[in-house]
Amino acid sequence: MPRKITPQSRIEPSFKKTRSKSAKRTVADERVAGKSAPAKRRKKPASKARKPKARTGRSRVGRALRGLVYWSFVLAIWGGIAIAGVVAYYGARMPSAATWSIPDRPPNVKIVSVRGEVMANRGATGGEALLLGDMSPYIPQAVIAIEDRRFYSHFGVDPIGLARAMLANVAAGRMVQGGSTLTQQLAKNLFLSPERTIERKVQEVLLSLWLEHKFAKDQILEMYLNRVFFGSGAYGVEAASRRYFRKPARDVTLAEAALLAGLLKAPSRLSPARNPKGAEERAQVVLVAMREHGVVSDREIATALTSPQIRAKSYWTGSENYVADMVMKRLPDLVGPVTEDLVVDTTIDFHLQREAEKALRASLEANGAKLAVSQGALVSVDGTGAVRALIGGREYATSQFDRATEAKRQPGSAFKPFVYAAALEQGRTPLSVRNDAPVRIGKWTPENYDGNYRGEVTLSDALTYSLNTVAAQLAMEVGPKTVVQTARRLGIEADMKANASIALGTSEVTLMELTAAYAPFMNGGYKATPHVIRRVSTQDGKVLYENTYDNPPRVVDPVVAAMMNQMLVRVVNEGTGKNARLDGWMTAGKTGTSQSFRDALFVGYTANLATGVWFGNDDGAPMKKVTGGALPAQTWKTFMQAAHKGLPSVGLPVAGPVPPVSIEGPAAGEDDPVAGLVRDLVPIPLSRDSTGATGAGLPVPPADLGAAPQPGGIARRTTLLDILLGN
Repeated sequence: MPRKITPQSRIEPSFKKTRSKSAKRTVADERVAGKSAPAKRRKKPASKARKPKARTGRSRVGRALRGLVYWSFVLAIWGGIAIAGVVAYYGARMPSAATWSIPDRPPNVKIVSVRGEVMANRGATGGEALLLGDMSPYIPQAVIAIEDRRFYSHFGVDPIGLARAMLANVAAGRMVQGGSTLTQQLAKNLFLSPERTIERKVQEVLLSLWLEHKFAKDQILEMYLNRVFFGSGAYGVEAASRRYFRKPARDVTLAEAALLAGLLKAPSRLSPARNPKGAEERAQVVLVAMREHGVVSDREIATALTSPQIRAKSYWTGSENYVADMVMKRLPDLVGPVTEDLVVDTTIDFHLQREAEKALRASLEANGAKLAVSQGALVSVDGTGAVRALIGGREYATSQFDRATEAKRQPGSAFKPFVYAAALEQGRTPLSVRNDAPVRIGKWTPENYDGNYRGEVTLSDALTYSLNTVAAQLAMEVGPKTVVQTARRLGIEADMKANASIALGTSEVTLMELTAAYAPFMNGGYKATPHVIRRVSTQDGKVLYENTYDNPPRVVDPVVAAMMNQMLVRVVNEGTGKNARLDGWMTAGKTGTSQSFRDALFVGYTANLATGVWFGNDDGAPMKKVTGGALPAQTWKTFMQAAHKGLPSVGLPVAGPVPPVSIEGPAAGEDDPVAGLVRDLVPIPLSRDSTGATGAGLPVPPADLGAAPQPGGIARRTTLLDILLGN
């Protein structure tokens, strides 16, 4: 029976035949290749298994990536929730935003000269607040370029800048960049402590967002530049520019602005007063950042890089700071506690201040080492007592002690004018005669500087040549107590001992009060109370204080003042003050030298100014024979020539010839506290050699003091002192 052919049976033989041929070829190929058929069959299933494995590997990677994305998303959500929770927690601990306000900037006291020049700023910040338009444009440009390039585009927090800083820090393996914006830094400075905690950082961000919402960008930048710390006690750009460059912030150059901006990274470590090299290197980094930011050109960069390296003193420098310190000490007594920004108008002439500083420093630099003198001071006042210049020491940066107003030193013979003034007030005149001879007062024997004695001399002669014996005699005639009263009336406020030696300036005084006490002679007899504060007002012009020295009391009779001028002019023209003579000006003054050359002074005046100059050492060490007529008088002349340059010459009030009237000294009663001293004043015998010089030895014939006619035809009467001396 024929076999039924189905489709399957038709295909099957063909398939078997094909498979058989294929198998034969495969076996043949394997034999040619030297391999057995079973080996090939074993590999065949392996070949089929590779495809599923490849598909499985790709699936696993895909699943892993999908899982990573998923869990990253989940973690991001939970991280966001956690961050939101932290922000909410610490934000809840802060006061309500409705109560937030910018804290008041610590009050600043701006101290200006008589012409309105800013001499110094005092207060916690050390400088006044400025508008952006009032400062050099280089300053904000430099700060933005190095601290926060995206300042004008971010919203208070800069994620891009933060990411960039993190990458830079990771790449460097250390902290090289900060991610805080200027707004964040301002928030930290205004409201927060410097501690590094999560709470503080969260609060910083919240406050930054509030600042950005509340204020414009320029306002934020302005507040930042006026409050940020620049090192060396300077807060704000105005304080920093005056601290390091001695100029206002509006005059700061590109190189100086780069230096200031560079300080913000580490103000104490990079301060040019402490580390000028480090400050310069950081400034160069700022300049490169400014060029990359596109705010300066290559030419400007090249000019800035060739600028001299900035070297600042380790402390605020400039003699005007002595004035500023004195102002701050006296200000509370005038206006009470300082609670707002104030402007203090002083009497200081800044030109004279600079000339005085220059003259004093030049003298010390030229002569300090060879004469063993390390310090000096200068005070110059006008006829009203207004202080026109005040130098408290050689260099404020190295010593802030004010030797002009705080140091009390012996004035030496510079005190004698008060003795002579007291004598003139009791009726004596410049032509009254006394005997220059050695005397002994108790256990004290005053001697002249040169060791010589001149016999009969007028009071004018005695003051001209600074004869100690005559000054001591006059002090005993009028009484030491009267001398003290006269000196105090003219302006000496220090404690003075009413004894015979006061005639030679043994009571310590300040240079300020000594100089001002000479002013009544120059102004015709009126008291000149020394003062440096002319007016105190608020920023908006409200006057809180104004001095009242316009109507001073008369303290010396004008005739006595005129006679004192006569004598003190001779001191400069003929006597110990010759080195102080000014061409074309009538000049009066007196030298002073304390024992062992510890202090040397010259106090002199014209019709315009009374000026005192002192040299010495803070530890009281003796100088090398420096007298008041040498270095102090020379320095006085240098300053006064500059001060009077271009001014018309004006004479001093002097009287005409004075009759040689002499009166007896005060009677020494039993209850007089100085009576014993007067009774103890006894002559010491002298001898005269063939040349006329005097010395200890044989007695000297008494001078005819009672009978000799005097110039003008008036006989001189015998005085009590003559009787006491046995003449």
